[in-house]
Amino acid sequence: MKGVIQRVKEATVVVKGEPVAAIQTGLLVFLGVEKTDGEESCKRAARKIAGLRVFEDEAGKMNRSVAEVDGEILMVSQFTVAGSIEKGRRPSFDNAMEPETARSLFEKVVAMLRDTGIPVQIGVFQAYMEVSLVNDGPATFILEK
Repeated sequence: MKGVIQRVKEATVVVKGEPVAAIQTGLLVFLGVEKTDGEESCKRAARKIAGLRVFEDEAGKMNRSVAEVDGEILMVSQFTVAGSIEKGRRPSFDNAMEPETARSLFEKVVAMLRDTGIPVQIGVFQAYMEVSLVNDGPATFILEK
């Protein structure tokens, strides 16, 4: 799994002109599922996202997790994150998992995060989404294997 994790002050997802998800302080996660991913990948991604200490403490150091700041998570499935731009000028999506299995693994990560007690909102799988955010920092992190 690959992901782009952004610390946000707010983030929203709109589909066909209708808001479908919104959070305030928290993490916006664009998650791409790859062909080699499975149950262990889900566990690792959920642990990493939930435990990532990217929020500031009283001393101004990144030392708190999303749960410690009473934040939320907005998860957006994004197969393009699993793409590669290493060769040529057009992205290759050869490593992206087929949609139905990807949906199942994405939903497992969401369930695992919800099991931690962190509020989790989600975008709409395989939909054209408009995502807006206010990046806090800016602070953006890459989740890789």
